[in-house]
Amino acid sequence: MCTYQTTTLNVEGSGKGAEGWFPVSDATVYFDHPVHATADHTLNVDLINPSRGASARVALELDPSSARALAEAILRTLDTIPAGLR
Repeated sequence: MCTYQTTTLNVEGSGKGAEGWFPVSDATVYFDHPVHATADHTLNVDLINPSRGASARVALELDPSSARALAEAILRTLDTIPAGLR
């Protein structure tokens, strides 16, 4: 069953694709059937720069437990950043 729940947001960072590094400006997060991963459903994250066309995209398809572990690791890491670097 697809939820069609999609979150989009503006981001500031860089991604690395087949042609090297490029700035990313948009992120899309959704839970759906994967294109390549072997799970039935995955949390999908697309980091893109629409102004650079389809090749400026980094995509992730993570099974739910991997997605949760990654999210928790990101939050733990952010929580340890010294105040002067935030």
